[in-house]
Amino acid sequence: MPKRFRLTRRFPVAMTEDGYRRLKKFASEAGLDEGEALSFLFENFDSVTDADTLGHRLRLFNAELEARKK
Repeated sequence: MPKRFRLTRRFPVAMTEDGYRRLKKFASEAGLDEGEALSFLFENFDSVTDADTLGHRLRLFNAELEARKK
């Protein structure tokens, strides 16, 4: 039986402009709204990420995080 799609949680999200533009592009290409696109990405996180590069990309992002907040 398919999962019922209900928006059960709402939370404030801070995103970079680049991240938001990429989310909007992905959502548009997939025929989804931004919330549906995020749900898809997180429900399928392991299959849509490359485990070999995820750690490296995360370290790079974290290294730049404080500078991005200023």
